[in-house]
Amino acid sequence: MRTVFVGAGKVSIGTAKALIKKGHEVVIIETDKAKIDELSEEMDCSFLQGDGSQPNVLREVNPAQTDVLYCLTDSDQANVIASLVGRTLGFKRVVTGIADPQFEGICCELGLNDTIILSRTISRYLEDMVGGTENVELSTILKDEARFFTLTANEEDTVAAKDLKLPAGAKVICYYRDGKFLHADEETTFRIGDEIVILTHSKHLPALQERWQAKPVQEEPADAASEKNK
Repeated sequence: MRTVFVGAGKVSIGTAKALIKKGHEVVIIETDKAKIDELSEEMDCSFLQGDGSQPNVLREVNPAQTDVLYCLTDSDQANVIASLVGRTLGFKRVVTGIADPQFEGICCELGLNDTIILSRTISRYLEDMVGGTENVELSTILKDEARFFTLTANEEDTVAAKDLKLPAGAKVICYYRDGKFLHADEETTFRIGDEIVILTHSKHLPALQERWQAKPVQEEPADAASEKNK
């Protein structure tokens, strides 16, 4: 796989190092030349100095040949813009990192479905600690090629879990309705707006992403609209 990171923060570097160790191709876009010089001494990957929210910079990393674009700078606004530009340029998958949860709704409206809110993850962890709950880190569960995939149910998904026609080896494990966690089995029937969580092999992620990616709204031809208004 080929992965591009916008921003050379701790999350980007940690993820990039893990991917490099697995033999994946990694490119990091960073504005700070001094940081690039420092990291290039310890990381076997490509670097590009520039603003990753600029179309001319993202074009240089060959969007068509890139599997994932991670937008993980320390600026939520920059990450959102870089994600939108990346999607427009044809990156297969775009992941948006945000620190402020108030941007989550905006990301959803813009169709940025792969949005990571690090502050929320940390808050839930600390909440469980205060409550005396033994929190199992996600990294200890998702080993090898196991991955989670989430989707928001639309009208076509208002069926039983067994009728979602998932790839072999993919299974619905739970869902959220009105913000509440609920277990799921094969007979669970979903409603529009349910957030469904699927456990799957990583090789099925591209197919799942393509199936449930945001669909563009088709505008009516002007002449058709005129006929309706007569």
